[in-house]
Amino acid sequence: MKETLEKTQLQPLQKITFPEIPPATEAEIIAYLHRSFQIAEIAVKAERDALILNICEQLNLTASDEELQAGGDKFRLEHKLLGASETLSWLSVQRITVEDWSNGIKLSLLTQKLKELLFGEIVDNYYIQNRQNFRRIALSQILVRELTQAQQIAHQIQEENASFCALALEYSKGKQSKENGGFAGIRFFSELLPEIAAAISQAKEGELIGPVQTTLGYHIIRVEKLFPLELTESLREEVLESFFQAWLQGQLNFALLGD
Repeated sequence: MKETLEKTQLQPLQKITFPEIPPATEAEIIAYLHRSFQIAEIAVKAERDALILNICEQLNLTASDEELQAGGDKFRLEHKLLGASETLSWLSVQRITVEDWSNGIKLSLLTQKLKELLFGEIVDNYYIQNRQNFRRIALSQILVRELTQAQQIAHQIQEENASFCALALEYSKGKQSKENGGFAGIRFFSELLPEIAAAISQAKEGELIGPVQTTLGYHIIRVEKLFPLELTESLREEVLESFFQAWLQGQLNFALLGD
């Protein structure tokens, strides 16, 4: 049956001579973006880059040859382009020139300099004034609709040593916690529902909290890990990026309205 079906499907194709397909030209790529309705998304990114370069030029922000070299080295290391042949092969696959690649590295460096210039000090001061908002916690939860059921589940965990993971898989109404055996991820306290943040503000690692009532239902929460309160490099970059993106979107909106 399978062979008959394959032969039937292939018969019309036997009359076709398949041509060699050359690499798409830039015009063909742009045409594809138009007909696949992706041109607006790409245009926004292009406008963003143009605005950044324009502002950097006005502020006399530049990238030295040494910085470009260091940026290129970092990029190659991150993408495992450890030699010239690997780099050239990657450029070929990406269909870009060395100059295109260098311009991308330059834009990345200038963007980081602009972020630091505009918001570097603000981020540090903002963190100091809002340190509690940056407390992070890893937690698990079971979310149910009825208080009675929540109390029964909490009792099973505390008094009968029942598996939190198994109960989450069976009963939790929260999509993420149900799929992950109760684990709800690592969160900033500022991201939590106010009732949950208040309930776990003094909790210790491994402690079971709840049921805690919110608009979603009743939460049984287990504190998996409390992270030290410190402005790590990755956290600082995350906050810096959020400030910069909000500012950049405002500038883009203003520039487009001005046109």
